[in-house]
Amino acid sequence: MIDFEWYRSFIYIYKYNSVSEAAKARMMTQPAMSQHLAYLEAETGEALFIRTARKMIPTERGKALYSQLAPLIESLEGASLGIKSVSLPTLSILRIGSAIEYYTEHILPKLSDYNTSTVTHFGTADQLLELLKEDKVDIIFTSQKFQTPGIEYTKLGDEQFVIVAPQAMEIPESLDGSERDGDRREQWLLSCPWISYGLDLPIIRRLWREHFKKRPLLKPTHVIPNLHLILRAIENGAGVSLIPTYILENSMNKAKVKIIFEDLRVKNELYIAYKSKHKHLPDINRIRAVLLGG
Repeated sequence: MIDFEWYRSFIYIYKYNSVSEAAKARMMTQPAMSQHLAYLEAETGEALFIRTARKMIPTERGKALYSQLAPLIESLEGASLGIKSVSLPTLSILRIGSAIEYYTEHILPKLSDYNTSTVTHFGTADQLLELLKEDKVDIIFTSQKFQTPGIEYTKLGDEQFVIVAPQAMEIPESLDGSERDGDRREQWLLSCPWISYGLDLPIIRRLWREHFKKRPLLKPTHVIPNLHLILRAIENGAGVSLIPTYILENSMNKAKVKIIFEDLRVKNELYIAYKSKHKHLPDINRIRAVLLGG
């Protein structure tokens, strides 16, 4: 007779492509996880994975079984945890990790809707992930999705970065903004004073790779690790930079800046992340629902 736990172990191995990582996520020993898989393969009479040195690759039988089982297991786990949710403790303080810009524009305006006390930590995506892994925050908002055992992500949406310049900056008439002007546009952009979030040119490098297929050969004139302050510097004529459209839409001084070369955009996906063991806590579900508009 097949044990339900064998199915759960199979699902985790499939998701993580690794027995050891699946064991960590399920808080089991690796031998116990391997035993579950061996029992299930014995019952099905076929190998469910091809073992390689780096990862577990599902066989066609494994893929078919996963497609059949995954929605059933997730539904059953959700129902089981839902029954328990009424007795789950609420967090006396919800500890939030976020980039300061996202917090200012999206989280702060809805703070009263969360019905809980909060303590907020600001940082970069990798710093926020470390805070979450170390249980120093309960939930983070990030533009990077790291494959980390025991941590789950829900997509919140996308953010678009555009090139923003001072309103008074003149764009040469020879640059008509079409894609065929790629080389001339690049040379002109390289001649501009750039304001960057960091010395390693975050997001600017993405723009150059995606649109010019190369690394940018530029040194920023100013480095300011805050997008709101970068926008303020642009308004004051200090240079050009990449700004998310949601910050521009909420800007009080739209007349002082302008978007140039509208087609040169970069997209980031935004996520909310939390530990799997906390996914059904009411406080976390509430803030997730508020931000997703549910």
